[in-house]
Amino acid sequence: MIRGTGWGLAVLWPLLAGSAHADDQPTRPDIKANRWQEDWSVLKDPTLRTQPLDSLKYIPLSSANPFTYLSLGATLRERFEMNDAAGFGAKNVARDQYLIQRFQIHADLHLDENWRVFTQLEDARAYDKTTIGGADQNRVDLRLAFAEYINTFSAGTFKGRVGRQDFAFDLQRFISSRDGPNVRQSFDALWADWETSNWRFIGIASHPVQYQDERHFDDKSNADAQFHMLRVERLVGGKNELSAYYGVYERSDAHYLDGDGDEKRQLFDARLGGAALGFDWDIEAMLQGGSVGHKDIRAWGGGSRVGYTFDSLAWTPRLGLQMDIASGDRHAGDGTVGTFNPLFPNGYYFSLAGYTGYSNLIHVKPSITVKPIAKLSVQTAVGLLWRQTTADAVYTQPNLPVAGTAGQGERWTGAYAQVRTDYGFTPNLTGAVEAVHYAVGQTLRDAGGHDSNYLGVELKFSW
Repeated sequence: MIRGTGWGLAVLWPLLAGSAHADDQPTRPDIKANRWQEDWSVLKDPTLRTQPLDSLKYIPLSSANPFTYLSLGATLRERFEMNDAAGFGAKNVARDQYLIQRFQIHADLHLDENWRVFTQLEDARAYDKTTIGGADQNRVDLRLAFAEYINTFSAGTFKGRVGRQDFAFDLQRFISSRDGPNVRQSFDALWADWETSNWRFIGIASHPVQYQDERHFDDKSNADAQFHMLRVERLVGGKNELSAYYGVYERSDAHYLDGDGDEKRQLFDARLGGAALGFDWDIEAMLQGGSVGHKDIRAWGGGSRVGYTFDSLAWTPRLGLQMDIASGDRHAGDGTVGTFNPLFPNGYYFSLAGYTGYSNLIHVKPSITVKPIAKLSVQTAVGLLWRQTTADAVYTQPNLPVAGTAGQGERWTGAYAQVRTDYGFTPNLTGAVEAVHYAVGQTLRDAGGHDSNYLGVELKFSW
């Protein structure tokens, strides 16, 4: 029922919205991937309610206070995927093709200028998928439910949230809302931050949500895992972003190729991102210490994305270069675990195909992105991969070792070609197509793997 209704809305909306004057209303908020970040209070002005169902985007609840209102919304994402096999078919997994669907509805209740309550329900389904994992399907459940308090003082702004929420930082290399897979990542958390014109200080205490699909509304806080963070952000040289954080990640009964037991991992991260004169850059590095069982952790990782956009040329081409490196375990049985833990990664940081995990890798990826028309972008890229050490395994997303690769073969892992197109039909309806071909190296072939192909075709409707 959701499937049929959602597709009907997605088809009809461009026709309904075609007569709207969105371009004439620059103050209207943009639809965001994280719907709780939208602010529809601008519709307190009746003259700005120009699109169908705007009466549901701003429902006034007080004649005395225009900031007391309810805003409703929904998101439907349909994606067809074809994948030759997870883990390169090393476990004789056959080619699979299937449809994944994510349907979300939310209610954003603003009590006044300071307080609000946000809730979002999510129904994620996988149709005809051979193997369904925890990130593929989660029938109707509570994805977000938090109370928020915001107050601005002369010295700065305080923000606090408590409840089920999501958060993503930087390019989402290591801490993300996991938008690529079907089931997004949420946390039961306490959040507080203080913001000034140039500084931001953030504190988080959280348990990641443990997803279950046995019945509706059965998700719960994962008592066996926790993630806490103290973070500072600073604007430098204009709008360049400099940030650093100390984090603690703990997990019961963790398993690595060279260590088992309770994991207690300390995290030290720093990042610089910005843009100027056509150039853009984002550089991040993380050190990890702590223990797994009775073994010490000594791991590290980092990545960079740099590019240059030719604004004066047709199609405004951007030449980009992405480089990543993450440690592996160099010596089995030496009392130290060197495998980098990517924590809560954004899988499509590499590609939607899921072939590349952020552990024990060296990754170099040049790319070209063009925009033939304003609403269309096309990216082509080639990724080259090696292992940081041959003593550890080849990893797929998020950090799953491919059996038979640890301590075997050469550093060279393989190469992939990627083509992705994104098109915005309307502010509410977007589409994307992504194709990936991965040519494996000899180490993966010796482990039973083979060249693999991925195709994803996506439509997303947001209201």
